[in-house]
Amino acid sequence: MKRRTFFKTTFTLSSAAFLYPSIALATESNPFGITKTPRKFKVSNKYEFEQTKEITQLWIPLPKDEDYQKVVGFSYNGNYSEAEIVKNPYNTRVLYVKWNNANVKPTLDLDFAVVMQERTTDFSKATSSTIYPSEVVEFLKGTEHIPVTSKLTKYVNEIVKGANTPLEKAKAIYNWTVSTMYRDESVIGCGVGDAKKSIEEKIYGGKCTDISSVFVCLLRNAKIPARETFGIRVGQSKISNACGKADEKGFANITGAQHCRAEFYIDGIGWVSCDPADVTKVKLAEKLPNDDKKLQNVKDYFFGSWEMNWVGFNSARDFILEPKPTQYPLNMLGYPYAEVGEDAKDYYNPKTFTYSYTSQEIL
Repeated sequence: MKRRTFFKTTFTLSSAAFLYPSIALATESNPFGITKTPRKFKVSNKYEFEQTKEITQLWIPLPKDEDYQKVVGFSYNGNYSEAEIVKNPYNTRVLYVKWNNANVKPTLDLDFAVVMQERTTDFSKATSSTIYPSEVVEFLKGTEHIPVTSKLTKYVNEIVKGANTPLEKAKAIYNWTVSTMYRDESVIGCGVGDAKKSIEEKIYGGKCTDISSVFVCLLRNAKIPARETFGIRVGQSKISNACGKADEKGFANITGAQHCRAEFYIDGIGWVSCDPADVTKVKLAEKLPNDDKKLQNVKDYFFGSWEMNWVGFNSARDFILEPKPTQYPLNMLGYPYAEVGEDAKDYYNPKTFTYSYTSQEIL
């Protein structure tokens, strides 16, 4: 059995401020009682394939390491032939695993631990500049599912009419998204995220990737850098059980808990966190009317904030994985992607190659 442990840090939450000075502990809370106190989660992933004579390959998205989300432990073990962490497009970290041996039933265990802090935004720092760093300009460009076209630009110009600054335009697009789009539970998984089709064919129902992709697409066509961020819910939400839940001991089975959020870039602030999809999810789950006070609080909170009971992976769309798989390009990487021989496995149906995720909050 091969095992790799890259780093591991042991500490209590009370020492988090010492370890990470950028995490500022605060006493004030928002309407949902969410504070700046860091939260720590350990996530355990298990993967298993049927024994076959074909080569089996697996690409697993790994958590980002940001000031609001610090990876403090990571290890994996299994009967693989080779495994390595590979950097992919959009600065995406992936664990690539390969099994060549036809005499084994491919298995892999992966564990990581993260310390996370709620993200909030100080909008008073926003400027009207549209001169962006080179690494941000990438998120102004169109892709197959997030195109930038004259037709879509004309469409979004109607939405932002009367808004003058990039921040005002972003708020107008957010308001349009959460009031026009709705959560459609019949959509499989997180959805495809085909923004062009959604907008042009007026398909306003969808899941988190569909809603976030429309939001991002409209922002890019308004010349505001934007990106989806794919990840997974790992713990109890103070906003709503619809936004994440766990038992009284902080344990959760999070297989299938993948969730897509969004960000846009404003000069003077940087990346601004948003979650229009969870506004629609809370509205549906709790059957809230449009004029409900809680729904308004949810809408206000998710324009500029993320409750960090969710681990972010990457912002990759319409890209080619490394090493290059048989099937490409890949629409997104919020789920593990696997190929057995030349056949891609259905990551929306973990039974096709059996994977399971669990999370334990360190209370």
